[in-house]
Amino acid sequence: MADLENSKDLISVLWSGADILRSKMDANEYKDYLLGIVFYKYLSDSFLIKTYDLIYDEKPESLKVALDAYKEALEDESAEELKEQIIAEYHYVIEPDLTYTSFAEAARNNSFNRESLQKAFNNIEQSDPLFADLFTDIDLYSNRLGTGDQKQSDTIADLIKEIDKADILNSDADVLGNAYEYLIGQFASETGKKAGEFYTPQAVSKILTKIAISGQDTKKGLSVYDPCMGSGSLLLNAKHYSSEPGYIKYYGQELMTSTYNLARMNMFLHGIVPENQHLRNGDTLDGDWPTGEETDFDMVLMNPPYSAKWSAAAGFLQDERFSDYGVLAPKSKADYAFLLHGLYHLKSNGTMAIVLPHGVLFRGAAEGKIREKLLRSGNIYAVIGLPSNLFYNTSIPTCIVVLKKHRDGRDVLFIDASKKFKKGKKQNSLTDEHIDSILNLYNKRETVEKEAYLASFEDIENNDFNLNIPRYVDTFEKEEDVDINALLSEMKKTDEEIKQAQGEFLSLLKDLTSNDENIRASLNDIIGMFEG
Repeated sequence: MADLENSKDLISVLWSGADILRSKMDANEYKDYLLGIVFYKYLSDSFLIKTYDLIYDEKPESLKVALDAYKEALEDESAEELKEQIIAEYHYVIEPDLTYTSFAEAARNNSFNRESLQKAFNNIEQSDPLFADLFTDIDLYSNRLGTGDQKQSDTIADLIKEIDKADILNSDADVLGNAYEYLIGQFASETGKKAGEFYTPQAVSKILTKIAISGQDTKKGLSVYDPCMGSGSLLLNAKHYSSEPGYIKYYGQELMTSTYNLARMNMFLHGIVPENQHLRNGDTLDGDWPTGEETDFDMVLMNPPYSAKWSAAAGFLQDERFSDYGVLAPKSKADYAFLLHGLYHLKSNGTMAIVLPHGVLFRGAAEGKIREKLLRSGNIYAVIGLPSNLFYNTSIPTCIVVLKKHRDGRDVLFIDASKKFKKGKKQNSLTDEHIDSILNLYNKRETVEKEAYLASFEDIENNDFNLNIPRYVDTFEKEEDVDINALLSEMKKTDEEIKQAQGEFLSLLKDLTSNDENIRASLNDIIGMFEG
């Protein structure tokens, strides 16, 4: 309960920080400032807490106490040894006057200097490749912060003071990570289409992760890969469903640099140690990655950009990811290129879950050939139709395709979950009840009338390898038979009621009179119409 309260307190502090910037720029821009400065506070506070622990082998009463102890220790002969210990564990060192605690004090005394904050960012970025270019998106000299040096500095100082209320000293990694996740979700909601590239709604993430981790949740050293990782939220979900979360190895790639930086921050804020983070800024389709020692993974999770364009250059036919299929995904729709990339990196006993538009289930030409090859190889394990309007960047209905590398059967489970949603103003959503219902159908793996169908390979072959869900799951609701006699009786009753109403109206008309000859003539005409 305390964690929940701390999480709410943290969220309200961070959200009021957003209020400071909201009038100056849109959410897609101010998220960089807010999340970047929150992250610097996390690095600084963690550093002071760890330093105090190394000196006194206990937790400090406050960050101010920790800062004073750190200053004192730097004057001691063993200062270099202390710094080496910190670097070995944290990969960075922060000078006392560049700690967030010092900046917050300066902001309260109206002596804050944004040049010092810029220096602090630069020092972190240069301390280890882990942090390279991490704060690139935060322009402390932007005109959007205000007109002129003073107003710009004041905006940053106000933000620092507000975020300083976040109690990281007494919050564990999950509380902080969850608050960060919540903020990312709120930004996605505020910015709509612009946010599609960095956020998968939590309910969809939960379904994908629980499907992919099934049977592997007790494995020590579980490896998870997301080649289109966005802010890393989907990757990080694995830790919630594993009994050995401290040993999970995370592999992720992201094309957008600012989103890649968000994912790196997100990893640290969730307490993921540097050795278990393997993240890369790059184009997943253009150049295969990873290609080193670890190239296949227990879980592959993906929510790629739907029907994106890619080069589909002939050279890719020799690429090991695509060469077995004889054709490439079309230039205008990279969906199957993403799917095959993920499948290539899946371990033989692993599970992959990917979100894609419904077109991948039935489109022909090259996509039809790839789909047939996957089905003949038994790679497609399940297809789950999701409701429309679940995502921030598109209102189209999507589906989850579950894949396995090697298995005995070639049957495919179809689930129609298109009606399982809660309607919202901007987006529809899935409740826990909907999620559990979908997962139950998936785990049962049997035909359930109007909800699921376990199709044999022959069924699929007879449908020309078309996987459109309505071909397998019949959700048609037959209308009730009409009782003709009851209908006639109702029509007679209605007729009688109309006649009665007309009679009452007629007697009212006859009671009307007027001194005006024209009005009297008109009234008689109306009475004549009803009587006629």
